[in-house]
Amino acid sequence: MNKAVNDGVWSGSWVAERLGVELLGDPELTDLLGLALRRNPKRAHLLVSNVLGKHVPQSPSIVYGYGFTLGRRVRDLLGPDESARAVVLGYAETATGLGHAVADGIALAPYLHSTRRPVPGVATAGGFEESHSHATSHLLLPENPELLSGEGPLVLVDDEFSTGNTVLNTIRDLHERYPRDRYVVVALVDMRSAADAGRLDEFAAEIGARVDLVAAASGTVRLPAGVLEKGQELVARYETGGAGTGGRSSAAPPGLVAQFPAPLKEGGAGADGRSSAAPSRLVAQFPAPLKANLDADSPGARGTARPAPTGPHPTDNRITRVELRWPHNLPDGGRHGFTPQHRIRLEHALPAMAARLAEALPEGARRVHILGFEELMYAPLRLARELEQVVDAGVTYSTTTRSPVLAVDDPGYAIRTRLTFPAHDTPADGPGDRYAYNIAGAGFDAVVAVIDDTADTPELHAPDGLLARLAEHTPHVVLAVVPSYVPERPSMLPDPLRGPAFSSYAPEEVGWLLQDLSDVTLEAPTEEREEAIQSGGAHYAESLPVEYQPSEQYQELFHTALDEAAGRLALAVGAVTELVLAERSPHPVLVSLARAGTPVGVLMRRWAQHRHGLDLPHYAVSIVRGRGIDANALRWLAAHHDPADVVFVDGWTGKGAITRELADAVREFEESDGITGFDPEIAVLADPGSCVKTYGTREDFLIPSACLNSTVSGLISRTVLRSDLVGPNDFHGAKFYRELAGVDVSVDFLDAVAARFPEVSDAVTVLAKELLAADRTPTWEGWAAVERISEEYGIHDVNLVKPGVGETTRVLLRRVPWKILARAGAGADLDHVRLLAEQRGVPVEEVAELPYTCVGLIHPKYTRGATGADGKAVAV
Repeated sequence: MNKAVNDGVWSGSWVAERLGVELLGDPELTDLLGLALRRNPKRAHLLVSNVLGKHVPQSPSIVYGYGFTLGRRVRDLLGPDESARAVVLGYAETATGLGHAVADGIALAPYLHSTRRPVPGVATAGGFEESHSHATSHLLLPENPELLSGEGPLVLVDDEFSTGNTVLNTIRDLHERYPRDRYVVVALVDMRSAADAGRLDEFAAEIGARVDLVAAASGTVRLPAGVLEKGQELVARYETGGAGTGGRSSAAPPGLVAQFPAPLKEGGAGADGRSSAAPSRLVAQFPAPLKANLDADSPGARGTARPAPTGPHPTDNRITRVELRWPHNLPDGGRHGFTPQHRIRLEHALPAMAARLAEALPEGARRVHILGFEELMYAPLRLARELEQVVDAGVTYSTTTRSPVLAVDDPGYAIRTRLTFPAHDTPADGPGDRYAYNIAGAGFDAVVAVIDDTADTPELHAPDGLLARLAEHTPHVVLAVVPSYVPERPSMLPDPLRGPAFSSYAPEEVGWLLQDLSDVTLEAPTEEREEAIQSGGAHYAESLPVEYQPSEQYQELFHTALDEAAGRLALAVGAVTELVLAERSPHPVLVSLARAGTPVGVLMRRWAQHRHGLDLPHYAVSIVRGRGIDANALRWLAAHHDPADVVFVDGWTGKGAITRELADAVREFEESDGITGFDPEIAVLADPGSCVKTYGTREDFLIPSACLNSTVSGLISRTVLRSDLVGPNDFHGAKFYRELAGVDVSVDFLDAVAARFPEVSDAVTVLAKELLAADRTPTWEGWAAVERISEEYGIHDVNLVKPGVGETTRVLLRRVPWKILARAGAGADLDHVRLLAEQRGVPVEEVAELPYTCVGLIHPKYTRGATGADGKAVAV
């Protein structure tokens, strides 16, 4: 095997000899990897990459070339059309730069990397855990929320693919939110064991998608029995300095130099004509074994105290700050997304920025090291690669890291030295030690620290901070600060829309936190929408169904149902409002989930006015299954009201999908924006699914507003969320159907129910007391029933089972129904359902002991061939 050597010794031999670890596989593996030890309860050894630019100083052309070449291989695998639709996702912190270089190799792909840094104001699009890591929480914070929801391939990049758990967990999480047909996993090394080798194919079959793997080399690590315990014992022994030399070393003598012979600057040309291909032999050469134990601080394990600095700051005059003049509003990396257009801007700006760095270097410098900062790997790498082209000095590159790794003074060990310093970017998980490896005593004439401005803090400049630690081992420290890109938040969100300009409700009844899309054609035939939704070709919120125009017979049914149900509705409205006032807030802010919740919110507001003389604020916001609640609407609410007073309102529960969606959305909003206090508990008129604890009734009865669409909801469409219409700083959209004013019964519905308030007042008092005293803990019976029905009828998709009178009505009005299940003996509550089913040719099947009055089943595996020539549903 070729070996990355220190004096002709493979940089993994020290660990291999002591633990019996073997690296098996492609001949180039030992060029690419060394070994080290770390304190970790799950895995003692650490594969240390010689080409990643994290722990080992390396030529930036080699680091960038490996990622770029992998990207070219992905592009060849996908072909030009699929490459143009791909998105690349890298992993923090280690693979942020590698993933970005892969995206550059693909050339047409936008890039995003996970992050451990929450950013206020940026919504979380997902997250995952890294089971073997010491710091596990990863967030996905794209500026464009649609970045991950496209149909093209998703390319996931990590430095190594070992068990595959992290990557597969990420794919599983994202596939549930944003399903797609193809994934490509990219790694420098594929190090799966024989036991893990078959999991990729099994996983692909499980999710019903193609999953490919692209790696620079492959092999495996053979671990003898008891290796974890032996590794932990070695780490403990060397961290306390009880054995060997350099166990406590964070410095090295001046002779320790990262030497890169001429072949490392050669190789194939990249897209820009520069070196991008890595040579077949990679050599990280270090001279004679270190002679001394030069511990400049404590052992440096995470959380270990270091000696307090004394005397004046010794390095104030040895640190030079250089102004890069980073382009305005150009992202510093992929934390929030980096597009091909951003790449073009960066390419144009790099020569001038590299020239400014060159001017800041000391005259005659022969060895220059560029040190990046944790997740900030790509910007320092590109600067280092550009600098490498314009100066005579040898340029190397690496970054600081959170990972605590044992440093051992031995040429056969990958981590020769360690600098320890306090975190300087106010991390979300609190203070702690950070590390720079193989920098101390390496003989660099200058070290250029490239950080983002979030990390340009007093801790960075402290006597024991990173800059001071670097100054102990190089005569010149240069600081270059890159502005940390944060997506611009809207300076002012617009005021709510109100009637009569938007909706047929009176302006004081409700304010719509929506944008008006009335002039946009969004409607599509029901059958066309259903096929697109079920095939995964479109999300239901990207278009609107054609508004159902009720027949005269159907309108008569609505008015009859309203006459019969108005008293029962008034009772439920009063009861749920009393619960809100008693348990949630004496001055609640009602926030209806548009649009079914809006009439209920107006009625609750009218009850509070009738019974208590309260003038409650009331708004309507959008929530979309699978996409969450409108975060901009939450921001507006938080800016104008106390989030603790906000009460979300909906019409009814079915199986509880929106209940869960809202809880998840509020949690993600708190994490992304840092705004807390919103209670995701929904108040509903009817809770037949037993999904909430704030309700007026748990009976499944006809709420007449469910019989119609916009004509009973202020002439407002359902809400729309489409990336070309709704930007990151916009409210979700909706249409105002002014042309339907002649058949609008929105205010008629409200007035009919409110007219019954006086006669139900005493009954509301009794019912509210009973509910307040009752155990209203949700049982989620509805969800269990839906799962059972889905399996019994061979549907195998709970999203196609719509329980309750309201949801069944929606199926008949907006979707392609297959069957209607009706509880045996159900009476007038189902008259309108039976009429609609007859008009659409849908069978109504009576079922004994049905937990709901009725359940609508959407046509499974729908295509337009599932309807006959008359447009009616046919049997499966």
